[in-house]
Amino acid sequence: MEHEMRAEYEEGVSPADPGAEVKIWHMVRDASARAMCGRPLDPAAATQSAQAWGTPRGEPFCHSCGALYLREGP
Repeated sequence: MEHEMRAEYEEGVSPADPGAEVKIWHMVRDASARAMCGRPLDPAAATQSAQAWGTPRGEPFCHSCGALYLREGP
């Protein structure tokens, strides 16, 4: 199963907004727009490789997604 990280933004902020800052990173399966923790995410949100998990590039990261990701084994 493929995983990637997908961004969540503050409410009312679109990924297309100039200067849109990531509120928190989530882990998703198979390029989904639903985080492993169940949170719906914007399909146009920024993504990055699952390899960024656990590095400064992947912070802040959803703790629930992290726990589920570890259970599946990266």
